[in-house]
Amino acid sequence: MSVRLKLTLSYAGFLMFAGILLLAAVWVFLLRYVPDRAMLYNPDDRPPGDVFPIRSALLAVFAPRAAAVLTFLLVFGLLGGWILAGRMLAPLTRITDATRTATSGSLSHRIQLPGHQDEFRELADAFDAMLARLEAHVAEQRRFAANASHELRTPLAISKALIDVARTDPGHSTSELLDRLHTVNTRAIDLTEALLLVSRTEQRTFTQEPVDLSLMAEEATETLLPLAEKHGVTIETHGDIAPTTGSQTLLLQLTTNLVHNAIVHNLPEQGTVRVTTGVRPRTVVLTVENTGEHLSPALIPTLTEPFQRGTERIHTDHAGVGLGLAIVKTITQAHDGTLTLAPRPEGGMRISVELPTQNPRSDDV
Repeated sequence: MSVRLKLTLSYAGFLMFAGILLLAAVWVFLLRYVPDRAMLYNPDDRPPGDVFPIRSALLAVFAPRAAAVLTFLLVFGLLGGWILAGRMLAPLTRITDATRTATSGSLSHRIQLPGHQDEFRELADAFDAMLARLEAHVAEQRRFAANASHELRTPLAISKALIDVARTDPGHSTSELLDRLHTVNTRAIDLTEALLLVSRTEQRTFTQEPVDLSLMAEEATETLLPLAEKHGVTIETHGDIAPTTGSQTLLLQLTTNLVHNAIVHNLPEQGTVRVTTGVRPRTVVLTVENTGEHLSPALIPTLTEPFQRGTERIHTDHAGVGLGLAIVKTITQAHDGTLTLAPRPEGGMRISVELPTQNPRSDDV
């Protein structure tokens, strides 16, 4: 049976039950006090026109009327219950239609259920919010796949061109060709590893363990110190112990990407990178800021998109593959954190990663 039919039978059944209870109450509290046989009175004491009914006579009149009332309640309950159930289940029909539309691949449809705020309205609003998130996620994945295909095609095309040159020009320098192939191949490998890292991070397949962000900051700055010296950038690291929970490998990757990005996208000379850690009541914060060019506020939100760069493409050995901040965003979301990017008035950018603290205070819970 359908839900509407079940509700109709339930409404009719409750209505019949209430009618039977009412008739039983009439019998118990009224009819049982009526005498079951005729009573004899003195004709002189009997009021004119007074009638003294007996129980059998009342039952003969009451039973057909009670049956008619119960029949009316049954029909009324079935018809009224069918109409009422249809009106109550109408929002579910709209939600079902929207679900079928989404199943067919159209995620742009929204229910937008009108009316007062009730359980059906909350369900419809939650479903609309889910559709919006799915649509945004699918669009992001399609854009990511298109960009990844484009980025992977570039080194493969370059490798093919170099090989074709070597085949057509046997006298070409082999060492130069091998160096260029090695550079292109290294970039393709780095890009592939970055794509795999993004995929694994989104699936949250890592092991949770205690991590100190201040130690991650120190290790990242020590690793990238030669790169900073090569670019003439000074790194300043300070802050408090910042305990959190997550993957030590991923959080080290996050910190390294932030510091690397701050070094590469900096002033041509005498640039500065500041790495700080702090503790708040419920969270720990890692902040990386650098000097550099003035960035427009409209450009900042796009920097976390895959293969987006804040300045022109950098042709160096440490240019990256355009996934640095995208990986940072993915790792932050996988750790239930918040990533904030803001331009500095004097030039450069400030990036903050806020993660849940390892041991939140009991009075804050």
